[in-house]
Amino acid sequence: MRIVMGAQNCGFGPVSELVAVSRLLSGHERVFVGSGVAATFARRNPDAFDAIRETGGAHGRNGAALIGELLETSDHVVSVMDADLVLRSVVARRPVVMVDSLFGFWRLTRPLARILDLCASMPRSSHAAARRHLAALSPHEHIVAAHLLATHSVVQNFPGVPERAAEFAALGAGSAIHLTGPIIDFEGLGNTPRDAEPEHDLLVNVGGFKNFLLDFEVNNDYLRLLHRWIPDLLRDWPRFPRVLVCGGPFGGHRERTVSVAGRRADCRLLHQRDLLRSVASTPDYLLAPGLTALHESVALGRLPLGIHEQHYAHVFTLRRLDGTLFGRSAGRFADVLPHHRVPEDDFAGTAALVGIAGRVLEDDELYGVFRRTFNERIERHVSLTPARRRHGVGELRRLLGGEPVRAVLARIVPPGCDG
Repeated sequence: MRIVMGAQNCGFGPVSELVAVSRLLSGHERVFVGSGVAATFARRNPDAFDAIRETGGAHGRNGAALIGELLETSDHVVSVMDADLVLRSVVARRPVVMVDSLFGFWRLTRPLARILDLCASMPRSSHAAARRHLAALSPHEHIVAAHLLATHSVVQNFPGVPERAAEFAALGAGSAIHLTGPIIDFEGLGNTPRDAEPEHDLLVNVGGFKNFLLDFEVNNDYLRLLHRWIPDLLRDWPRFPRVLVCGGPFGGHRERTVSVAGRRADCRLLHQRDLLRSVASTPDYLLAPGLTALHESVALGRLPLGIHEQHYAHVFTLRRLDGTLFGRSAGRFADVLPHHRVPEDDFAGTAALVGIAGRVLEDDELYGVFRRTFNERIERHVSLTPARRRHGVGELRRLLGGEPVRAVLARIVPPGCDG
């Protein structure tokens, strides 16, 4: 069976989940289609796909034409939070699975029943007609509509997710909602040695970074702040002579090495399974609070320290996890500007965080507060006993667990030739 696969082009979280799902479907022909950071991540993990077809960019083709051709020859579609791929699949009359790790995050400005009615009356004659019919929906509502239109929805457990799934069920809304535990690369995790000699003393994972607003060269004040802070991290922490800073901002020509006071930070983009090996072996771990990276860390028995929020979804995640040791311990821009309100909106909230990062970067006094308060949080984190760290990991496992994604997918997608 030929499966076309795509992910929301928003950081590395969605596409890393797609890679995890794809590896569970290895008996099929798996064709990735996408662009931007999603395509970058897919190319860095080519073993997860049988073909990678990039849209846009120097080496890509026109997205609509390529996706249309792929759907015509596909048997099934898997989309991780890419609402438009679901819409195109429905118009092409292909069965489609919508996978979502942020199911409880999407904010609605109209009742769910109204979105369901729009989906039920949506024309299937063309993609353009379907898009016009749903044009009044917000970006978040488009994702909810994709769940209603999909053949199946696989949603990762998180506080608020069971309640939203119950709302769908109460309306008899759309596809069946399948609640699952972590959507991560369990095969890679199982093959990751837990007792390897560490190559670094501290791992800092900033994720893919790029999304609908953030970019490496535009709205990048957070990255500029990170570049200012890394040398100070080396100055302030003699216990970390070898630091690895990884993520999308350090791919290709952006790779760099920073040396201060005889200590060194290597900044680069890792292959996913190389990152897992680093998480397993590096004594201390700081990460941008994305759910996929957090789940991977928890699966490896490691309690990370969250770093300051890049976008509004990080604000949402930390708030929902505030009752855990991880949530309480994480660095926040509220440590620096406690009275600066972040709007409860994906775009406006993310834009506000860009502005906050810019203020901290340019104002030496605010930067001093940032440096001091973050050092305080790092100090509390590194002083945690092994027992407290295990407790923190256990809290997250209990809160975020669920049915294995392998079992959920086995009920949805027919087994392949090696299944």
